[in-house]
Amino acid sequence: MLLLGAVALFEPVNGYQIRRELLSWSVDDWANLNPGSIYNGLATLTRQGQLVRHDLADGGRDVAVYEISDEGRLELERLVTAGLEEVSVADRKGFSAAFGLLPLVPPDRALRSLVRRRVALEEVVARLAQPPGPDAAPPHALRGVMLWLDLAVAELAWLRETIEEMRAGRLQLDATTWTPPADDPGWQMNADRERYRALLGR
Repeated sequence: MLLLGAVALFEPVNGYQIRRELLSWSVDDWANLNPGSIYNGLATLTRQGQLVRHDLADGGRDVAVYEISDEGRLELERLVTAGLEEVSVADRKGFSAAFGLLPLVPPDRALRSLVRRRVALEEVVARLAQPPGPDAAPPHALRGVMLWLDLAVAELAWLRETIEEMRAGRLQLDATTWTPPADDPGWQMNADRERYRALLGR
């Protein structure tokens, strides 16, 4: 999801830029995405037909740039929807990745998916809040369930606020509404993207 999403956000884009961008999201910490596996992942997605690779001559050097294919867009949509809607109290990596790619989702669809997540999370909180019997599990395991409950309650409060911010129009999903600082590498990425487009005859 992260590789497809990063390409979709910045295409046409080279592998180094994808790697730099994803590392700026700290994916090696929370998504278990090894920086060394990014190039292999791009190659695998290209073989699977979800990305298209173009080998360009750019200023005297050869560079491989990637774009997402129609098949890749369908798979990305499926993955992002699942990441937004499916709830796991023990693992939020899918949701974190999908939420980071929210600008790729039409606002009405994003809101619908977040509302579905809220409903599912409310059910999880209700289930975890049921007091277990004294012999249901060892005391330390019950404490672990309490941690899951506290985290789910905190996420639910955050999610309700996020949904209200979106409904009120205070949370804009369009990434173009944010201007990065002058030293952000994204400015160079934008310049490279326009050059790649010209080289591709776009």
